Amino acid sequence: MEFNHIEYRKPFYKINGQLKEHLSKYDRLVRLPITYDDLTRYRDLIPILDKNDNDTLWRGVIYNSSDREGLNEKLIEIYEMLVADGDKIPFLKIENIDFCTFGNSKPFRIKVVNELNDNYDFYYIKKADASRVYGLELEDIFSPDKISFLVDKDTLIEDHIVGVPCDEFLKKHEGVKIENRMRFAKEFVKFNERCFTRLLGDMRAYNFVVEITQDFDNIQYRLRAMDFDQQSFEGRKNIYLPQFYTDNISMVNLAQELMSAETADQYKRQERVAMRKRFLATKQKTKSLLRRMRNDTISTPENVQQLARELAVFHKNDRFLEFKKMGQILALHLELQIGVEIIK
Repeated sequence: MEFNHIEYRKPFYKINGQLKEHLSKYDRLVRLPITYDDLTRYRDLIPILDKNDNDTLWRGVIYNSSDREGLNEKLIEIYEMLVADGDKIPFLKIENIDFCTFGNSKPFRIKVVNELNDNYDFYYIKKADASRVYGLELEDIFSPDKISFLVDKDTLIEDHIVGVPCDEFLKKHEGVKIENRMRFAKEFVKFNERCFTRLLGDMRAYNFVVEITQDFDNIQYRLRAMDFDQQSFEGRKNIYLPQFYTDNISMVNLAQELMSAETADQYKRQERVAMRKRFLATKQKTKSLLRRMRNDTISTPENVQQLARELAVFHKNDRFLEFKKMGQILALHLELQIGVEIIK
């Protein structure tokens, strides 16, 4: 099943005072040396092509030489804030600044190189949106991996998520049996359940990555979301289930080939148990976030009503029908999915 009407240009939602309080309490709110708008004052953009001369949708950014030196210093300072809590890291330089015109956040991608050993890293500067910030916090809480980000007014600094974009991974292995297929199928089932439980939408194959790890004589996989614009925004329940996207059909077919429905249900239960443990380890932080989310507007009234109706049917619970905010829906949905008390 393909969704053709997902809101690619969904509204931006301002980060309100309550969410800022939460971000400040958990060291996400900072004072940055430059803003997103500062980076938009470029002179020109150059298309970036892949090895097959296809347009990547990224553009190399060219600034006036008088501006670039000052930008580089500030971009290094931001990187140090993101990865080292502001401690100085020697031998860093900014190699590239790229810009993407696709999607909601229109990110700048910053490539940082250590001149001593040529190791490099990336981070992103984006327009700050409350939906995305909630999504990042929920990812940090409920996924197996941590993610770093910083916010200053309308600017969001976001860590790079390492991995191969899943659409590229699938294309590369088309018609080829990947190593440790069962592990890959299992990870897709767990990823599917994790996205649904925390209501992260639009997980088409190009919005998450495959992290590949060598484990003794075998390959292990982990699927990680890398786009959080559609956190608790859309009204249709199935948008929060990656299994319903045409882009992901090969992974659905693989899971159906290798495991029974009972086995898949077991992996789903395992993931919900793991999410419950992650909640219990960060209970105060999670409740702080959800208290604010329950009072915030991050979707349209129509989407809220539709998702409330669909989840009321799914859970056989009419309490959803009383809700006017997506955060209220998410809090009850989490309670029912992972078996914890969130709402008092």
